[in-house]
Amino acid sequence: MLGTTLPTPLYPIYQREFGFAPLLVTVIFATYAFGVVAGLLLFGHLSDRIGRKRILLSGLMLSALSAAAFLNAHGLAAILLARVLSGFSAGIFTGTATATLVELAGEGRRTLATSLAVAANIGGLGTGTLLSGVLAQYGPSPLRLPFAVDLALLVPAFAGVAFAPETVKRTGERFHLSVQRLRIPPEIRGIFMRAAVAGMCGFAVSGVFSAVVPSYLVVVLGQPNHAIPGLLVFVLFLFSAVGQIAVNRAPKRHALTFAFAALLAGILLLAAAIWLASIPGLFAAAIVAGFGQGLGIGFGLAEINEEVEVRRGEVSSTYFVFLYAGLALPVIGVGLVSQTAGLTYAGLMFCAIVAAATAAVLVSLPRMQTR
Repeated sequence: MLGTTLPTPLYPIYQREFGFAPLLVTVIFATYAFGVVAGLLLFGHLSDRIGRKRILLSGLMLSALSAAAFLNAHGLAAILLARVLSGFSAGIFTGTATATLVELAGEGRRTLATSLAVAANIGGLGTGTLLSGVLAQYGPSPLRLPFAVDLALLVPAFAGVAFAPETVKRTGERFHLSVQRLRIPPEIRGIFMRAAVAGMCGFAVSGVFSAVVPSYLVVVLGQPNHAIPGLLVFVLFLFSAVGQIAVNRAPKRHALTFAFAALLAGILLLAAAIWLASIPGLFAAAIVAGFGQGLGIGFGLAEINEEVEVRRGEVSSTYFVFLYAGLALPVIGVGLVSQTAGLTYAGLMFCAIVAAATAAVLVSLPRMQTR
């Protein structure tokens, strides 16, 4: 997961080196999100039949190929290829690795295992932006060094997966690649949809932070330090991990209410920071919105994994398909508006739309929870 966010602080450098417009940057980012969805739909259910380890090792190989493509990128085509490969890898790990850890933990520790899985997921995303930003600012070859380090880090990752126990008994089926149906068991449909809406709103905010805010810092605020956007997105994901850990302490009845309230507050802080052109305000928004995102995603996954007994990889993958759809579409919208109205207006319009949607769900949540 660390490898998937390495390009985030580098987008302004790619813009300068290759002449990318802000819209193209958001398209590159959305390409990754669509790659994740494709990976989830193609591979999410496969590990339920042929075993977790084979799929996880394939995910690591795709991650290595993505890093190699970035290392040799000299234009748009190579960058798009690298983002698609990275998306496939993330699609494999978000569903399959979560299911693997839950199964390794066994009965009685599923909530803990889910928290660990999501914290590793989000922690990797945050660490990737911080590592890349620091290396780009203070190391040589900012468009190459982060991906060389990523390739080195994949070596112990391969070893860890190779020596881990298999948690699924193979069914004897031959390898057959097919598109997974989006499966929501009827008995958890209410829980699933509430959790999915919270996750989609949270991922929409993190998508704008990851794809748009780095360019906003450079173009609008004139901030030349590449470590700043890396640190900003790291803070967002750090507090998302904190929110996921807090799931174990928050009353289940009120967890989603807290999550939507924190998300709404974070979006309003983001709008204020964009309007005032305030870097401290952006960090405050990242803290509050990140916590709300983490609380919502962590609660949703914990509830789903507690209720689902079979085909856990398939259901987890379905959940993340919803989340990554929420990640990609708003980012493209912001990119389109910024072409004619600028990044500031596009960011404010995004905040208004997502805040209205979040507030509407927050108001209707008591009625939804009684269904």
